[in-house]
Amino acid sequence: MEHEPDLPDPDAPERVRRARDDAARSAEELARQWEQVVEASEFTNNDDEHDPEGSTIAYEREQVRSMLGRVKRELEALDLAAERLREGTYWTCERCGGPIDPDRLAARPTARACIGCARRP
Repeated sequence: MEHEPDLPDPDAPERVRRARDDAARSAEELARQWEQVVEASEFTNNDDEHDPEGSTIAYEREQVRSMLGRVKRELEALDLAAERLREGTYWTCERCGGPIDPDRLAARPTARACIGCARRP
């Protein structure tokens, strides 16, 4: 991808794209895990709530569901970051209208507030 020299951080579009690709791969893997856990629960009639061998199927299902939800929220945030890049508002704080430091966005590509606003409730 060619760098855009007038951007505060010309690597930002590529960084957001890579982060989204990584999150999408994670979502696909978690969806496969979800299917495996659900499938495993269909073929057992054990009382897994009292299984001394380890975690329960219900626990595993909830854990995968929770991680999948987190990754889906991250994908939504990265899609919003890509949209903000296209609109030219990526480096502008949504709360105060001031600039968001490029180092903050490099560390957290989905940030929508400057560090000062992020610290305030």
